Amino acid sequence: MSHSLGSLCIVLHGHLPYVLHHGSYPHGEAWLYEAATETYLPLLDLIGQCALLKARPAITIGLTPVLLEQLAHEDFKTGLEAYLKHRMARASDDQREFEKSGQAHQAHLARWWQSWYADRLEHFHRIGRDIPREFAQRVSEGHIQVLTSSVTHAYLPLVLTDQSIRAQIAAGTAVTRRRLGIEARGLWLPECAYRPHWDHWLPSVLYGDARDRPGLETFMADAGITHFFVDTDLITQSEAMGTFDGGRFQSVAPAQVHWDTQRGWREVLEPVGVVSEPQAPRCFALGRHPGVSEQVWSGSVGYPGNSVYLEFHKKHGHRGLRYWKVTDNKSDLGKKDLYQPDDVAGKIHEHATHFCSVVRQVLQEYHQRTGRRGVCVAPFDAELFGHWWFEGPRFLRDVILTMSHEASVSLSTAQEALDRHPPDKVVRLPEGSWGEKGNHSVWMNDKTRWMWEVEYRAERSMVEMVRQLPWKSDYSVAEHLRRAGRQLLLLQASDWPFVVHTSGAVDYGIQRFSGHATNFERASQIAQQCAAAAALSDLQRIEMQDMDAHDSVLDEIDLNWWT
Repeated sequence: MSHSLGSLCIVLHGHLPYVLHHGSYPHGEAWLYEAATETYLPLLDLIGQCALLKARPAITIGLTPVLLEQLAHEDFKTGLEAYLKHRMARASDDQREFEKSGQAHQAHLARWWQSWYADRLEHFHRIGRDIPREFAQRVSEGHIQVLTSSVTHAYLPLVLTDQSIRAQIAAGTAVTRRRLGIEARGLWLPECAYRPHWDHWLPSVLYGDARDRPGLETFMADAGITHFFVDTDLITQSEAMGTFDGGRFQSVAPAQVHWDTQRGWREVLEPVGVVSEPQAPRCFALGRHPGVSEQVWSGSVGYPGNSVYLEFHKKHGHRGLRYWKVTDNKSDLGKKDLYQPDDVAGKIHEHATHFCSVVRQVLQEYHQRTGRRGVCVAPFDAELFGHWWFEGPRFLRDVILTMSHEASVSLSTAQEALDRHPPDKVVRLPEGSWGEKGNHSVWMNDKTRWMWEVEYRAERSMVEMVRQLPWKSDYSVAEHLRRAGRQLLLLQASDWPFVVHTSGAVDYGIQRFSGHATNFERASQIAQQCAAAAALSDLQRIEMQDMDAHDSVLDEIDLNWWT
């Protein structure tokens, strides 16, 4: 196989905030059970199917550390079993209801749902109820690459202290190592949010003292990370720093971008070395290709909006099952036709074939224009496949099977793409994210400013306590400081300001953030009491027990992360 045009990298970002023991429905554990049932188990299934058909999946999957922690938790395992059995019972009840009212096709669909959930339960039992171990097995077999992330999906460009950035990344790589047994070299920056080095970085709230901040690439490289992912504009608006041929760095003048047209400056099909000053890179970035990605996620032209696919929003009764198809993605829910499972296979194949042809065309046009092989990166939230778009995993399967017969394009993991097409350009990236407007405004705005004020105070307090309290010599102080560290990590999740801004789960986001902030204060106060040899009250002991019961996660906190 020549693979003369380049590589396709399908990157799936799997993430959910810590929701175990924090509510069930509509917000909480239901998110986790739905994602495991509809996305993670089907992803494992399609990887296995492709491998059996001798078509290497070669997809890159981000599994955030906080997601891995939950999938490995015994309470999740028993909860998922109960959830699947409840869905099967719900489908059985629906079947009887439909048969009584003479609704034959709905009764057929209800039986179909019973079988579908039974297959998921059988799959879960077959893998020993251990989803993380199964992903690790797929990595060891060479089928996929798994990315790590900051441990609780913190929005890193806005984090106040360098110590907190290091702690988020160090804790993330530690969890990935413990849960999967791998040293991850690729990292998913939460929300694809990046910040370069600034000499005079100003905190977003509270503090007006400008400070020198290293670029995020420095923190990642120091943690052993070699590559990450950014949105399109960060590549197209980058500043040339130098060339990187055969491991040798050569600085360039900014004007070289305009006349050196055969090198592919500012092209999203070109991975780049990332630095903030002219020097050899230690970390590389891959940019999202917008034209290829929109084939799936676009609300207007994306495949999931096709009339034959399962309608996500219409359900039969409270928390019920879905029996309708999209029909018309602009029509109201009352005008949806019944789902026809037998009609979708041909449409899935059609869309998979079209997707592969778009990728081939993009790489071919680039090759004709520059003579270079490109790396086409298509990153998506993993939950789009299966959860939001029910047929999504089957679409991915067909893409993989189609690409396995493609001579001119290689389906590659991110690591393989970098190995096959070593980046020969070094750039300074601008600041930005893949959020609306490409900046930080989804996470930092008038609705969420107060959250950052709370977080900044907690960050500073944590750094000061680690510096001042005798945790190295006093086990009790260390124990409570680790509790405080856990609560700080949990409150830093980007999910809380996100759901407040989008109005998706405002009350839940505020409740969760405020709860972790309060627990941080409680654990900090107790650590300081222990340092002063003051006895704890009965109420304080109960508070610690309650905290541990609700947040039984991230057991191996290392206080050196904040030094």
